[in-house]
Amino acid sequence: MKNLILLCVSLLIFSCTSKTQELYQWRGENRSGIFPEDNLLKSWPADGPEEIWFLEGIGDGYGTPTITNNELFVTGAIDSTATLFCISLEGKIQWTAPFGKEWIKNYAGSRSQPTVVGDFIYVGSGMGNLFCLKRENGAVVWSKDFTEDFEGIYPRFGHSEAAVVDGDKVYWTPGGKEYNVVALNRFTGELVWSNKGFSERSGYNPGTLIQLPTRKIFVTFSAYNMMGFDTETGELFWSHAQDNTPVDKRQPGMGDTHSNCIVFNNGYIYYAAGDGNGGVKLELSEDGSEITEVWRNTEFDSYMGGIVKIDNHLYGSGTSKKQFKSIDAKTGELSDSLKLGWGAVIAADNKLYYYNQGGKLLLVSYDANGKMTQKGQVKITRGTKEHFAHPVIKNGILYQRHGQTLMAFDIKAKN
Repeated sequence: MKNLILLCVSLLIFSCTSKTQELYQWRGENRSGIFPEDNLLKSWPADGPEEIWFLEGIGDGYGTPTITNNELFVTGAIDSTATLFCISLEGKIQWTAPFGKEWIKNYAGSRSQPTVVGDFIYVGSGMGNLFCLKRENGAVVWSKDFTEDFEGIYPRFGHSEAAVVDGDKVYWTPGGKEYNVVALNRFTGELVWSNKGFSERSGYNPGTLIQLPTRKIFVTFSAYNMMGFDTETGELFWSHAQDNTPVDKRQPGMGDTHSNCIVFNNGYIYYAAGDGNGGVKLELSEDGSEITEVWRNTEFDSYMGGIVKIDNHLYGSGTSKKQFKSIDAKTGELSDSLKLGWGAVIAADNKLYYYNQGGKLLLVSYDANGKMTQKGQVKITRGTKEHFAHPVIKNGILYQRHGQTLMAFDIKAKN
């Protein structure tokens, strides 16, 4: 009997551990924008890859979908109500779950991409409220109010963030004077720690986690500072000022939009802040307590389209010069550029996928020197409003959201 009890306990612990490790989040593993795919098309037909389904009626918004092994989740606004949609991989709505008010003041609609961990979904609204929902039906487990719980200060375009979840914590950036950055127990919503940072409103940043041998660091942006926090204590280790906007000109909507995740690789932090310093490389000390600027390229100024690092090159959009750019990661110098407008980039199977603000979804190859070549495109004509959502790839299918419409394209190579 004793052995049976021990076996049951062991199985329970294994089950819980396995579900904790099942994480689906913004821009994939480590939020790097690189998806672990293979056997994808090396070039596209003249009319683009095959569209295998599309779904209309997912609500207004710009939130990128989260795709798991069994279903996908995406947020949208129905009138002024924030709504989570659970959709089958065949493009059929399984259920919908309203979870609060959505931002409608400007660019009305959802902003947040759901983070899925085991049996729970963590999602925010443009009003800055954070929710933990049940994965099976979207029922609310707990929620936190942006203004009442954290005295959050609204940015000009509403709150935009993709919750970072690690272990038993979820990290969020309300931008309050005292509760500027917080860590919550992800099962109960109880406050674990808070840090007032620079007491600035949040910077629309999704947040990123850096794993070091001795500690983890949560990295995010407030309006005019990038900050790195100890995930256990909430101590602010370092910051990197976005000093391009003079102090006397700082107001909501002026130099405070920093929507791209950082990329951490081999001891270096890379980021692109189109409304801030542009492209920057920082060296992180071995213990994670200090940063040193290595280079800055003000023309590598992706506004909200993300960047990816592949080998010795960074790929991303320019905003002041609306081009798709390749940057030498060692020197910060331009390696190549294509006149494709500004947009969002991801990578998979040694290829780049670029969705520009004109609604073109493009396939781009690259070589060891960072030289890029366009290999195909398709014009996204379904949906309305701005082309802000990022593409996502899972099991050879590329998913693209445009307004109230979600599309799925088959990009697998045919043997």
